[in-house]
Amino acid sequence: MAALISRVGKKLRRIIQRPGSVELTRYEALLPAVEKLEPELEKLSDEELTERAGKLRETLKDTAFGDDQLVEVCALGREAARRALGERAFDVQVLGTMGLLSKHVVQMETGEGKTLAGALAAAGYAIRGKRVHVVTVNDYLARRDAEWMGPVYALLGVSVGWVEPAHSREERREAYHKDVTYGAVAEIGFDVLRDRLVTSVDDLVQPDPEVAIVDEADSVLVDEARVPLVMAGSIDHTDADDEVAKVVRRLRLGLHYETDSEGRNAWLTDAGASVVAKSLGLEVDDLYGETASDRLPAVNVALHAHALLTRDVDYLVRDGKVQLINAARGRVAELQRWPDGLQAAVEAKEQVTATDRGEILDSITVQALLARYPEVAGMTGTAVAVAEQLREFYELEVAVIPPNTPNIREDLEDRVFASPSQKLRAIEEEIRTVHETGRPILVGTQDVAESEELAEKLAKVDLECVVLNARNDAEEAAIIAEAGKKGAVTVSTQMAGRGTDIRLGGTDGATREEVVELGGLHVIGTARYPSSRLDGQLRGRSGRQGDPGSAIFFASLNDELVLSNAPDVPEGITDDEETGEIKDPAALRQLNHAQRVAEGVDLEIHRNTWRYTRLIERQRRDLLVHRDKVLRTAYAAEQLEKAHPEKFGELKEKLDDQDKLEQMCREVLLFHVDQLWSDHLAYLTDVRESIHLRALARETPLDEFHRAAIPEFHKIIAEADSRAAKTLEEAELTDEGIDLGDAGVRRANTTWTYLVHDNPFDSDFEQTIKKVRSMIKRK
Repeated sequence: MAALISRVGKKLRRIIQRPGSVELTRYEALLPAVEKLEPELEKLSDEELTERAGKLRETLKDTAFGDDQLVEVCALGREAARRALGERAFDVQVLGTMGLLSKHVVQMETGEGKTLAGALAAAGYAIRGKRVHVVTVNDYLARRDAEWMGPVYALLGVSVGWVEPAHSREERREAYHKDVTYGAVAEIGFDVLRDRLVTSVDDLVQPDPEVAIVDEADSVLVDEARVPLVMAGSIDHTDADDEVAKVVRRLRLGLHYETDSEGRNAWLTDAGASVVAKSLGLEVDDLYGETASDRLPAVNVALHAHALLTRDVDYLVRDGKVQLINAARGRVAELQRWPDGLQAAVEAKEQVTATDRGEILDSITVQALLARYPEVAGMTGTAVAVAEQLREFYELEVAVIPPNTPNIREDLEDRVFASPSQKLRAIEEEIRTVHETGRPILVGTQDVAESEELAEKLAKVDLECVVLNARNDAEEAAIIAEAGKKGAVTVSTQMAGRGTDIRLGGTDGATREEVVELGGLHVIGTARYPSSRLDGQLRGRSGRQGDPGSAIFFASLNDELVLSNAPDVPEGITDDEETGEIKDPAALRQLNHAQRVAEGVDLEIHRNTWRYTRLIERQRRDLLVHRDKVLRTAYAAEQLEKAHPEKFGELKEKLDDQDKLEQMCREVLLFHVDQLWSDHLAYLTDVRESIHLRALARETPLDEFHRAAIPEFHKIIAEADSRAAKTLEEAELTDEGIDLGDAGVRRANTTWTYLVHDNPFDSDFEQTIKKVRSMIKRK
């Protein structure tokens, strides 16, 4: 009967496609078989264990896992971990490994051993003959996990490496040719971009992608999915308009400009337009006319930088540079920047040296980067909340792995207050009261400014705390590791992707039993995050592996989350006259509603961005097929010989070496292919920035984008052949063939990579509405 109910339930879930509904029954049924192999494997020497894994590799070569092979690879992995790390993988970790080997996103709670489960799955894919990339959220975790799991891989006969920014081309090539390679998502993406611009096969570092196992999958696959990774070349240097920045710096909210409730757009009032025009020596009508067409975009971007981006919230200024803060992780977003105009505007606002602008040579979104892999799996502590997006954008299902030990953390009901100041007083009192008991406390704040403000207030009442935010993220592992000590108070920005567990009693566990007796780690959230996942990640820091603990969130109906997403608070909600606390259940419902709205907006932005980038990625994929043909064959030489047989003959005679001839022709043609793609990207950027104006004519912006983008793309290959032929025709031949520099074939002498922070402003439709409203106001 039970089996029948299970089968019916599975079919129902398949019909309705409910998120987080992968059936674990098949995997659970294999666990006894995995355990049954343990005594047999324990008797093997290390060499015999490695040999047995090698035999399985021969059996599995490029075939799918059957149940018997799944049992064997998990049993071998468990034994290797026991010997190498002194850790026998729990059944739930084995379940997680099976889920990953079946190309699912597995949800495992914090502290349940995702790193080992991921390593055993990576080894399993490698034994199957696949090359595996374990994609992490930062370089620290890539190196740490590769070194930590290295002995396990060695016992299974699997080679492992990692890539990091300091590695040379040779070191990268060596790492990528290991069976398993660990790397931060940005680092792997940047290597893809570099490989797309090589002119010799010998310069390629990455082999064809096969399998990706994504750590912190919700963060990488969802939060950063639309973030473009960019390869740029130093073509020119463009500073922001300092005069405009000085003018905008004097403008005042409500008088000279207004912003929308979502904080996504700002626009000048009549008074503001008058002040700006006068300061720039223009008439107001001229500011919006063609005569000042270069000044209006500069004013708009400077206004965005001034009004919508806040120091110590959206970015830091450190070492004379503007550094963005990753909102999902609460730390500096290394190598990340806004689109050039906005980046320069913020640098002008803060009066720091402008960074090189350069020319974008190529780019790829994180979502498109992961789409290159035929097989993708992932692991995270909070996947169910984004199961719909994982299915929609990646066709991935979520497998929820139960904890090894039941979670006994006490999740207390949110406390809601009328104002942020009343909420802050209550948080201070909560910290003081709990601290007096000796329990360790972890406080999760929204941003750097809030974490430092809270730390200052606690210091005034003699409550010492350690602050972890974007200013000191290099010390994060050490700070987090000691957050479970008796009496510790740690104030942190977002905890996602920190990669270090909080052990009760600290790293040495000296006060563990005492902390357990007191009730474990107490987590305090100073406000709801825009995503329920981030709330869950903060809560999940307490109650690790069956430890006691508790978590509570404080909120205000005037928090940014509510003001931006659900400002129309129902009437009749009253608060306590002394404390400002609101007991009415309607307040909590309003908070939940605001969070759902924020999540919905983020999903729609993701969809909207993907609608545009999907076409670009398809075009890039098609062009790369052609580029690869040019790179690996004599196509370039054949085309140039057809175009100018006499000049080609002279070149052939000068070089008297077929390989050199083909390489020189290849470099000429690839230069023009790459330059035309760069020009195409710049063209598409201009189209995208102005496309919202089409909505005024009741045209669909996306359709117009396609109409503009597709014909231009189809010109690239023919135009590249034509330009290469012209280069040959006009080139002066020397004993070395063609002087590429004199012939205008000059690649950027300096290149660099960075991430473009997702545009924080409105969708096309919203921008159009705001512009219309602004035009009406001016009239």
